[in-house]
Amino acid sequence: MTTLTIAAAQSVSIAGDPAANIVRHMEFIELAALHGVELLVFPELSLTGYEGEVAAALAIDPQDAMLQPLRDLAQKRGITTVVGMPIRQEGSSAVLIGALVLGANGTLGVYSKQHLHCGEELIYSAGNGGAALQIGADTVALAVCADFSHASHAAAAAELGAGLYAAGVLIGEKGYEPDTAMLQGYARQHSMVVLMANHGGLTGGWQSAGRSAVWSEDGMLIIAAPGAGDELVIARREGGSWQGQVVSLARAV
Repeated sequence: MTTLTIAAAQSVSIAGDPAANIVRHMEFIELAALHGVELLVFPELSLTGYEGEVAAALAIDPQDAMLQPLRDLAQKRGITTVVGMPIRQEGSSAVLIGALVLGANGTLGVYSKQHLHCGEELIYSAGNGGAALQIGADTVALAVCADFSHASHAAAAAELGAGLYAAGVLIGEKGYEPDTAMLQGYARQHSMVVLMANHGGLTGGWQSAGRSAVWSEDGMLIIAAPGAGDELVIARREGGSWQGQVVSLARAV
């Protein structure tokens, strides 16, 4: 089995300020590069925060030049990076919750959230998902928050041959235990690694629990952040076994 290093970027988003969040995301990418990360996943709507009132005004075409600095850095550092942003796709006025895949080879992929949380339909439209990613020999399926609350979503990923299920989320303290139990169950049921990248602080009026985590193929916890804050949660596979590490962005920059 080949080596693989993945990470959840547990970031604290600055409300409604993509430019400032891009700077923070670039710091995470640089830190991830120091630790050999090949796949870096940010939380749901990480570039704006979970700010529904301004989502329509901030929504961009995935090809927008705003993202070019992030795309360039992801390619320069060789890290496939998944960032969260409200998007509008060509020919449509619908606002989608996007997970944009900034490829290590310079490509751009688009995943749009398929299953909306109650109330999100007032702002967003349901998306169509997206293609699986290939990180070396590993197939990766993406999810955005409420997507994973549908067991059929994870099952479809497994049926497509995904060995890694990566979700960008916003989960508070109340929902943390049941939601992580569900994700851990998918790891065990489908024999796939599950990565959860949660927000690191208050966003859209919701206090995130943080504690981003990665579970192995047998459902065992590899690593989790101890709480909230800007944390890089790393899982590394070598010789068929996993090891984890948490690195604080605040201490690294």
